[in-house]
Amino acid sequence: MSELITAELVDLDLSAETKSEAARSLAERMVSAGRVTDLDGFLADVAAREAQMPTGLDGGIGIPHCRSEHVAAPTLAFGRSRRGIDFGAADGPADLVFLIAAPAGADDDHLTILSSLARRLMDPGFTDALRAEADPAVAAALVRGEEAPATAPEPAEAATEKTATVERTAAKPFRIVAVTSCPTGIAHTYMAAESLEAAARAQGVVLDVETQGSAGFERLDPAVIAAADAVIWAHDVDVREKGRFGGKPVVDTGVKAGINRPAELIAEARAKAERGEISGIAEDGAGPAEGTGGPSGPSGHFGVRLRTYLMSGVSYMVPFVAAGGLLIALSFAIGGYEIAGAKSVADHFVWGESASWAALLNQIGTAAFGFLVPVLAGYIAYGMADRPALVPGFVGGAIALTIDAGFLGGLVAGLLAGAAVMAIQRVKVHPTLRGIMPVLVIPLLASIAVGFLMFIVVGKPIASLQNALTDWLNGLSGSNAVILGVVLGLMMCFDMGGPLNKVAYAFAVGGLADPTPGSLKVMAAVMAAGMVPPLAMALATTLRRGLFTRTERENGRAAWVLGASFITEGAIPFAAADPLRVIPSVMAGGAVTGALSMAFGCTLRAPHGGVFVVPLIGEPFLYLLAIAVGTAVSTALVVVLKGMRRTPGSGAPADDGPAVAVAA
Repeated sequence: MSELITAELVDLDLSAETKSEAARSLAERMVSAGRVTDLDGFLADVAAREAQMPTGLDGGIGIPHCRSEHVAAPTLAFGRSRRGIDFGAADGPADLVFLIAAPAGADDDHLTILSSLARRLMDPGFTDALRAEADPAVAAALVRGEEAPATAPEPAEAATEKTATVERTAAKPFRIVAVTSCPTGIAHTYMAAESLEAAARAQGVVLDVETQGSAGFERLDPAVIAAADAVIWAHDVDVREKGRFGGKPVVDTGVKAGINRPAELIAEARAKAERGEISGIAEDGAGPAEGTGGPSGPSGHFGVRLRTYLMSGVSYMVPFVAAGGLLIALSFAIGGYEIAGAKSVADHFVWGESASWAALLNQIGTAAFGFLVPVLAGYIAYGMADRPALVPGFVGGAIALTIDAGFLGGLVAGLLAGAAVMAIQRVKVHPTLRGIMPVLVIPLLASIAVGFLMFIVVGKPIASLQNALTDWLNGLSGSNAVILGVVLGLMMCFDMGGPLNKVAYAFAVGGLADPTPGSLKVMAAVMAAGMVPPLAMALATTLRRGLFTRTERENGRAAWVLGASFITEGAIPFAAADPLRVIPSVMAGGAVTGALSMAFGCTLRAPHGGVFVVPLIGEPFLYLLAIAVGTAVSTALVVVLKGMRRTPGSGAPADDGPAVAVAA
């Protein structure tokens, strides 16, 4: 680790009061050392990583970290604060702050070194030595591992208890395999592994950990997994190759739990093993872990789990919507709306006629659109219960189309299919039957259950509700339509590609499966509002360059194209760096745009495309006006709000371009 940290990268009297100030202070040392090429760009990447998940750890530790194209070489800076800085840890502020900077293309060797630091942070002797050291050079040497501090001896009672625990389990120790992973894969992954290993040693448990981080992914030996009595997943990203852990009790939780409460997780794994709880994962990879998303998981609250299931279906549905919808829209552009009634091109295609080509595109797009509801239902079920739920989910979605239950029917069918599979997976079966359960028994029984419920029990009421919703949309006018436009605009701009944005988008594209005048207005309002955030940030960085960092100005140039293409996520870098000013501003503009689009009666038959599908929009000039007004509102607000913080000594970016007043 000698090249990662030196004395000049150590601040033993860190005066910062906030985590952003701490990151800036330590990053400035990296810039002075030639390790970081663009201070503002690097800090924006740090802030974006911090927005994903707080980096504070119990024990008074903060580990802000990121990969960034502005990092010249893997670097570590250390700061010690007297007051403590809030990094979001449950036990309070951090006095030890480690800023970890990894290049965008960092090699595995450097990331392995960083992971070793993460593991040593779990050693109280190491952290106590850092708190006591007065010489920056010695502190840097400690971090490099050149002088390993001795861990304080255990009290005699604790040592005796540990010995007794080991003796009790010596005959047949309890064995656990664990997987740890986090979004960045630099620190939390390895800290969770070290914490679990330490807790296991204290309890006399044999534990093997697979760290699925950025420093590599070395699979556990299949023999080790086979010998394990239970499994712990401490992860914030999907566990890779889950099927390897089939047929075992699984504790599924977030990576922070692996760091903060490892003993509880091990106790929970023991309890599940003693109760004989077996996961629903088939050994070929089918089925979810028993308890996935349950109370012990990272998404324990029912509402959060439900949102996760629905978003799984929507994420798989969107490509069908985009491909099918754009093909249909293109066919209308070539052949007019009457092309929808053309005869099958399988029998009537003529190479030289544009009408035949328009009909071909329309019929391909219609075929793709026909999968919309089944795919939605199938992958909602998949999100709940993995591969065995795909068949009943698709079957339920197809039935929803058959009985005219539409988009709502698909939602219900997916949830029913997932619930049916999860119920069947709880039934204990003889080991000889496990191989055929996920490929034969579960899909068969769950499909029968879902088919019965959809055809006989819930299908018709849902179809009636779908028809009522369609009639309501068609009857919207005046203030009711404007209010709906405001709500949709706010949802599209609040999290810019997140759950609320996806819910509004799914509501809009669901209406395209059976388009009506009302559903076409909703689609238009949703796309218009979704274009506002990146366009507003692009305009703001053009008009008032001095209010934004160099990296933000570069992002602003890209945001023009992203906004014009209806890629709302183009505004995320701005929101991550300054959420309190950016998010309210873009929400206001999105609400105005959604309201104006509905008030103007604009319609849209394409689910995507931005300005490139303007010829397919009803009232196109008014539609563009609605987008322009909303963009102006958001731009004016963000400029005003950012301008209010620019006081002497505030540290705001210097205005290196001409100041242009923005009139609201």
